[in-house]
Amino acid sequence: RIGYPVLVRPSYVLGGRAMEICYNDEGLQEYMGRAVNVSPEHPILIDRFLEDAFEFDVDAICDSKDVFIDGIMQHIEEAGIHSGDSACVLPPYAVNPEQLHTLVTYTRQLALGIHAIGVVNIQYAMKDGVVYVLEVNPRASRTTPFVSKATGVPLAKIAAKLKVGRTLAELGIAGYPWAKHVSVKESVFPFPKFPQARHFLGPEMRSTGEVMGISDSFGVSFAKASAAAGTTLPMSGTLFVSVNENDKQMRTVNIVRAYLRLGFNVIATEGTSAFLTKHGIRNRPVLKASEGTLNIIDIIKNGWVQLIINTPLGQVSRQDEHAIGRTAYEYKVPYLTTLSAAASAAKSIEQLKKKELGVFSIQEYH
Repeated sequence: RIGYPVLVRPSYVLGGRAMEICYNDEGLQEYMGRAVNVSPEHPILIDRFLEDAFEFDVDAICDSKDVFIDGIMQHIEEAGIHSGDSACVLPPYAVNPEQLHTLVTYTRQLALGIHAIGVVNIQYAMKDGVVYVLEVNPRASRTTPFVSKATGVPLAKIAAKLKVGRTLAELGIAGYPWAKHVSVKESVFPFPKFPQARHFLGPEMRSTGEVMGISDSFGVSFAKASAAAGTTLPMSGTLFVSVNENDKQMRTVNIVRAYLRLGFNVIATEGTSAFLTKHGIRNRPVLKASEGTLNIIDIIKNGWVQLIINTPLGQVSRQDEHAIGRTAYEYKVPYLTTLSAAASAAKSIEQLKKKELGVFSIQEYH
């Protein structure tokens, strides 16, 4: 009744466990078969899924009468990637004043409406300018330490004082601490230790830690965070591109053009190569992982690829994509599985070519 795509999950899950996005009847039937086997006595929840939506995390502190909003973070990955796995940026990078006002207003109304005392975390999605409330957590979130470091406001310390009866007014806390710099949180994944695991991001949380980068620009902060997470972005070389049918759109064309302007050569699997050629992008087709010798796996092993963009179709991970992911991690080739991450990486490389990385202590930033 609500139409595809849908987000499906068993009731009472943590970390997005067994959560998937289904794009058609076949995918949903396959999921139901697996889910019922796992948990026959529990119902399955089916939600409308907002494809190509921006996602936001907002951290606030409430004393039940007043609300202080400490950080509005915008996820780099689109909605559908677990918030614990998404890279995110503070302050948000693609939001207008009206939308920002809506996020602030909703946060105040929700925090006061549930009579929260302490830290409140609210997750939103935004599509076509419409803001949707995803969830309201009357507690600290994994974003609390990131926001505290990014803004210089000790959220946990303030929340503890509110819990014992102090108020925001007494503590002199008001306004909004707009950062004078850009902070990027990046997730750390265990894939190098578990090469057989699925490498593609989705609603089920896969990360085992997180790092952050700070600078005066988004590109440099993203590069710092990527390096801290173990991925050093290349300044030149060969880019391998393989995108699913849903991603064969002008956005992909523009991203690949950005890498061409940065001096990268482009190779692609047959379908993606034909798509890029049709839009006037010079590239060279290569064999898939399952096709003969000197295929993409051999090319990666020979050190002829410096960066990989490989997007899966929904949550269906094909054998070729697994093989590429395993080889990329084994040979330490940066491996991007979303278009938004690919666009962010291109912006980072562009800015890194113009300036050197600098290092400051957290105290110097504040």
